[in-house]
Amino acid sequence: MTTLAAQQAAGALEAHRPMLLGLAYRLLGSRHDAEDVLQDAYLRWLAVDRAAVAEPRRYLSRVVTRLALDRLRARQAAREAYVGPWLPEPVPTAPSPFGPLDRAEQRDTLATALLHLLERLSPPERAVYVLHTAFELPYAEIAEILDRSPADCRQLHHRAVARIGQDRRRFTVDRAEQERLLDAFLAAARDGDLAALTGLVAADATAWTDGGGRVKAARNPVTGADRIARFFAGIYGGVPFSVRRLELNGQPAALVVRPDGSRYALTVAAAGGRITGLYVVGNPDKLPARTD
Repeated sequence: MTTLAAQQAAGALEAHRPMLLGLAYRLLGSRHDAEDVLQDAYLRWLAVDRAAVAEPRRYLSRVVTRLALDRLRARQAAREAYVGPWLPEPVPTAPSPFGPLDRAEQRDTLATALLHLLERLSPPERAVYVLHTAFELPYAEIAEILDRSPADCRQLHHRAVARIGQDRRRFTVDRAEQERLLDAFLAAARDGDLAALTGLVAADATAWTDGGGRVKAARNPVTGADRIARFFAGIYGGVPFSVRRLELNGQPAALVVRPDGSRYALTVAAAGGRITGLYVVGNPDKLPARTD
């Protein structure tokens, strides 16, 4: 292959890179894995007869989706050996590496809370949900990508919505309310104020802390307002931690740095004026330097 041909191939892929990266990330919940998928897709794109490809975006979407699904299926054993809860890798989105997040669906399908829910789905269910909900692809096009019938894809989408539907309704609050609750929670945690923390958290809320065995974190989800309040008051009460506010996964977030240098990215899900879910990522492998 000539240098010019390689440059032209790279240019064609680069034109669709934000969409393809967003697709791979939503399917995998890992920026690192998504970048690897795009590199593999580029190698396949170099090898194909590109003159015979009528729609590069459609072709590349198919390749990226299939590569991502292969990774989803292959990583199950590694996930079972993971220490403690697994959460998606937080990604700064101001500006977004995935292109504009103009539609609510584009932003919502990047949220840590939703990506965590998508872990419940089978790989085909997750693919159909992401392609139809985040990218508004019709079932006929999704069927071509997955080598299934449009009716099958429609059924997979309905099944996915049903499997995450009840918990999906537990984080419907607007951005301003999310910011208010996050700020209030951090202030109450700093003060070790159990009453304030309990009042901010829904009775049936759950907190997930992903340390990956690398930093201190709960090995199991923490459930209930009282237990969550005691847990965070015990960790942060009276501790001179610093907080940097930023946007992660299209949502208000905080990067908390403890005196020992350990860092934790915190986002919340909320509905009805209370926090319904807390997502804390402390695994340093998931917190690259760019979040500083």
